[in-house]
Amino acid sequence: MTTTLWAVSDLHAAVKANHAHIATLTPPNPNDWLIVAGDVAERTDVVVRVLGEFTQRYAKVIWVPGNHELFCRATDRARGRHKYDELVLALRRIGVVTPEDEYPVFDGVTIVPLFTLYDYSFRGPGMTVEEAVKAAEEKHIMMTDELAIAPFVDVRAWCWDRLTYSTKRLSRIEGETILINHWPLVQEPTMRMRWSEIALWCGTRHTRGWAQRYNAKAVVYGHLHIPDVTTYDGIEHIEVSLGYPKEWSKYEREEPWPYPVLEVED
Repeated sequence: MTTTLWAVSDLHAAVKANHAHIATLTPPNPNDWLIVAGDVAERTDVVVRVLGEFTQRYAKVIWVPGNHELFCRATDRARGRHKYDELVLALRRIGVVTPEDEYPVFDGVTIVPLFTLYDYSFRGPGMTVEEAVKAAEEKHIMMTDELAIAPFVDVRAWCWDRLTYSTKRLSRIEGETILINHWPLVQEPTMRMRWSEIALWCGTRHTRGWAQRYNAKAVVYGHLHIPDVTTYDGIEHIEVSLGYPKEWSKYEREEPWPYPVLEVED
């Protein structure tokens, strides 16, 4: 028997049609690990419930936040950075590994959950952030993030804080890694999207060299709802999202789901 490090993302558990897919996430080996690369749900209680169920099935569950976990309303008790802190505390209580915890090691490979957000730098050449966002708005392209995250926190400043925090921790790792982030670490995957303007909310150019610099065997991400395995600079970047029913019901996946990132013989 093999022990496997599996990966999924973008479960969107608030969508009833996704429940059957989530229910299939039961490992063949109780020693298997599961990566959940963001967008479990919007409400903290739902995120905790879903990941708590996974902790009963898998030996270890590793989570990174997506934009949907950060969505808030003006009436919410925890908003912006406080919403993230609330999630981390709640998930630590049930044994889920977060980007704030010690990085676990699977068969000698350090598994690195990251939280980097985005800084609108995936934009057209010569455009300021303000010009790029305005151009997207004129085409009626606007992410919910602008209504449910941005009013409560300076997203760009938070992104830059996370980049500094993450590079300090990454620099201390010796040996091979698996890098996990909700947003892609390179811009190329966003070029497959129907509307290029959406890339503004899909990552930061400052992570472009991280996979090579930090000795990654692979990068796991979600967010785009375009499941695929693509090689950049000799390293596989694996998009492991489920997405929404209108998406997964229309395409036939070429890659397995959940995705087996690493396997080791018992």
